Amino acid sequence: MNTRSRKPLSIVGIVAVIVTAVGFAPTASADKIRDLVQVAGVRSNQLVGYGLVVGLDGTGDQTTQAPFTTQSLENMLKQFGVSVPATGTQPQLKNTAAVTITAELPPFAKPGEVIDVTVASIGNAKSIRGGELLMSPLRGADGNVYAVAQGSVVVGGVSATGKSGSSVQINISASGRIPNGASVERAVSSSFSGGGDLVLNLDTADYTTAGHIADAINRLYGGGTARALDGGSVSVRGPVDPSEKVAWLGAIESLDVQTGDAPARVVVNSRTGTVVIGSDVRVTAAAVAHGSIQVTISEQPQVSQPAPFSKGQTTVVPNSNVSINQDGGHMFKFGPGVSLDSIVRAVNQVGATPTDLISILEALKQAGALHADLVVI
Repeated sequence: MNTRSRKPLSIVGIVAVIVTAVGFAPTASADKIRDLVQVAGVRSNQLVGYGLVVGLDGTGDQTTQAPFTTQSLENMLKQFGVSVPATGTQPQLKNTAAVTITAELPPFAKPGEVIDVTVASIGNAKSIRGGELLMSPLRGADGNVYAVAQGSVVVGGVSATGKSGSSVQINISASGRIPNGASVERAVSSSFSGGGDLVLNLDTADYTTAGHIADAINRLYGGGTARALDGGSVSVRGPVDPSEKVAWLGAIESLDVQTGDAPARVVVNSRTGTVVIGSDVRVTAAAVAHGSIQVTISEQPQVSQPAPFSKGQTTVVPNSNVSINQDGGHMFKFGPGVSLDSIVRAVNQVGATPTDLISILEALKQAGALHADLVVI
């Protein structure tokens, strides 16, 4: 049996394998409505608060540079009847850190339920590992308190510093989480329990998918029950009673719907060099030549010695060598209407890197040969 050596796949080749495999999937697929839409008015809410983490092992805020930590602690102590002299006393706290607390209040959360919170230092604390968050209110955008947070902080990062100044750090140790660290104190009103039609907002706007969702609901509950408002929303008429509405919406979310074809799109991440090409991307006839220019500058100073008995001085004379090399310069041609597989094969044959591929795709788009949306993130 004859064997031939194979070249390892480049990064572009790996992207080609992944995207080409996706391209062989059927263009239309059946999905549950629950995976395609969100019910209008049913959403989570962001909460934020301020508090103190205590019990740190000398890694807290330096109060001379973060005076708000001392001020917060003094205000807390006053609430417990402990007074701190106004003058002549400047507590040097190394085991306390001022932090912000953030949390996400899920929809339909009721008082007494618990949610996770994230704690992050806002001063100059080195680490909040092993600290305890004191009771802190969490407020919404309207200023009302919706939860109260307290508990032990779990930190995934580790940091250590030696006396000489050498330090090592793994991940971030100035932030952490408190699982089930906040108790919900107030519920957020939702439009779900009210009367009127419900609106289903598509995660990705598509006229075909919106029409298919309305058709599927009308086949189950009769014509006129649902209507597509636009490519991103479907209005559905349902029961007024909240208990009936829950079962009714659950049945709708379980319906299978044929989604529309994904748009032809090329997504480019210019920071990481990642390129994802959709299966429906087409290129009209075009010829591409791409090469790389390498500039090399080398400095080799030379020592100039004076002639004997000339009373001259030894000096260093700069000597610079500048060279420019242009590698590559390969030209390849796309036929009219070539597919994704042909595009990636042609680019891999000339050994283009992800950065080269990004430049080629941008040039093809400007030339009008790339029939797809070019999205740069």
